[in-house]
Amino acid sequence: VQLQESGPGLVKPSQTLSLTCTVSGGSITTNYWSWIRQPPGKGLEWMGAITYSGSTYYKPSLKSRTSISRDTSKNQFTLQLSSVTPEDTAVYYCAGGVVFTTRHNEHDYWGQGTQVTVSS
Repeated sequence: VQLQESGPGLVKPSQTLSLTCTVSGGSITTNYWSWIRQPPGKGLEWMGAITYSGSTYYKPSLKSRTSISRDTSKNQFTLQLSSVTPEDTAVYYCAGGVVFTTRHNEHDYWGQGTQVTVSS
């Protein structure tokens, strides 16, 4: 299973960050699919996930700003993070696995990551 993130590398403060993860070699209608980020100099942070049935789960501290959705016809899932600030600057990863987990080291599949910088 391969995952590939895509989206703009630069977002202005107060705007909405939008990233897409394209999955190949497997279907998003099976397994669990997450977004995880790593700010500079910090550890990995699980942001949220979408399940094989389309149910979503979010980190409580990010829930008010985060939305994860999917397009099964394209085998893609997306992340939207609203009202971004420079503190949202990070490498963003999409990941997946056969069990639901919020622990980054328990995900089986990873994208290569994409740098997103929030700056005016």
